[in-house]
Amino acid sequence: MQIFIGADHRGFETKNQLVEWLESQGHQVIDLGNTTHDATDDYPDFAIPVAEQVAKTKSSLGLVICGSGVGASIAANKVVGARAGLAISQDSVQHIRQNDHVNILALSADYCSLDELKNLITTFLNTQVDSDERHLRRISKITAYEIARS
Repeated sequence: MQIFIGADHRGFETKNQLVEWLESQGHQVIDLGNTTHDATDDYPDFAIPVAEQVAKTKSSLGLVICGSGVGASIAANKVVGARAGLAISQDSVQHIRQNDHVNILALSADYCSLDELKNLITTFLNTQVDSDERHLRRISKITAYEIARS
């Protein structure tokens, strides 16, 4: 699986540990930064490039990490074709991947342990989107809105 990943200063160390773990699992990980710890960096600078790459590389997924996960999720969702969701439990990750076709998982470096994040990511990567008509209809409405606004 091709995975784009990015994190601000609060998620920097977590990102580095996750990159190593994901690569050990056989995934192709593209780290979009930050590549050095910079206490003054901003999550949009990393979440938006991840979202852009995921939106144009249809078979890929993305991970964005900041302190709460919320800011990175908001930033990623500004990109047409990106559907970022905040991870709060394995059940919620499975739901947002299946029903909402989330292609980017937003993670909290401050409120989750590394083991919890690994479990959330594993669920995300192993859950397939549901092709039930109601889910496809909803995603189509979002896509139509994005196209009309761009």
